[in-house]
Amino acid sequence: MVPEEGQAGQARQEPENVRLQLDRILASPEFLAPERGRRFLQYIVEETLDGRGEQLKASTIAQAVFGRDASFDAQNDPVVRIEAGRIRRALERYYLVCGHSDLIEITIPKGGYAPHFSSGEDGSNAEIAAAPNGENKQQPGHDQGQPGHEQGQPGHERGQPGRERPLRYRDLLLPIGIPALFGAIAVLALIRPLESYLSPSETPPTTTLTSKTRIVVEPFAALGGTARGADLAKGLADQLIAKLMKVDSLVVLAPGRSGVETSGSLFNLQGSTLVEGTVLHLHVRLIKGADGAVVWANQYDRDLRDQTTLNVEDEIAAQIILEISTSRKLNGAGSLR
Repeated sequence: MVPEEGQAGQARQEPENVRLQLDRILASPEFLAPERGRRFLQYIVEETLDGRGEQLKASTIAQAVFGRDASFDAQNDPVVRIEAGRIRRALERYYLVCGHSDLIEITIPKGGYAPHFSSGEDGSNAEIAAAPNGENKQQPGHDQGQPGHEQGQPGHERGQPGRERPLRYRDLLLPIGIPALFGAIAVLALIRPLESYLSPSETPPTTTLTSKTRIVVEPFAALGGTARGADLAKGLADQLIAKLMKVDSLVVLAPGRSGVETSGSLFNLQGSTLVEGTVLHLHVRLIKGADGAVVWANQYDRDLRDQTTLNVEDEIAAQIILEISTSRKLNGAGSLR
């Protein structure tokens, strides 16, 4: 059966929307990924949109993105797995910091390299068509027979000429909800003055943000001009952000957001990396935002031989957070513990 004109237009539009979202992510300063990581993300997105998501294996990615030859062995060279983990963290950070209102979300589910595209439009989490010409190719790990994922199902035919949009619950509730909303506002307008009169001494509770220690993890500087030094600088900053966000009494701010008006303590975490041969030299310091005083600093040297980059980043980040949280010079930043 020949697809209707509206169906063909929708199939063409969705991959274009994904590509626009990819361009938006790559252009954002909040997407902290090295150049090869950006090539990695572009490659797997384009392959999936072209219907080759099931062919995304470590060996094919290593040859197409990282210049490895046909003898590539993923067991001995974990470059693809490491880069996939780094891009997962970079995407999580992007959507947390500035992409939470984007209509399309790009993720890389663990256990594979094929990206997943989802849309938050109309409050749904519908999967975006990945293959051209309206083909609906399922990603590995998704149920093939789940209703609502095939093109042509009711509720997915927006914009098709000659077809009515399916009736939704919100269409029925809208005439009732608006008068009810205005009625609730009127009732609250009467209650609030009475509440203030009965409890004049009651003060509003302090928000959680104002009582927490705030920390800004600034992008680490890569000295020496080596690609590995730049990758380590990016990866270490990402690891520190991920680990600091797990501390309940701490608020992690994006770089450039340190001027937010709150009463909590503010600190800036800065660092620089230098790779000489197989040895990493890392300098890290914690600066008090109020007066610029350095309250803690340390140097870390690591031999990179026989170690994966991801393991080195994870081990150093864990040690930095441990030393910061136990330092007596923080004057109230002990809430990092």
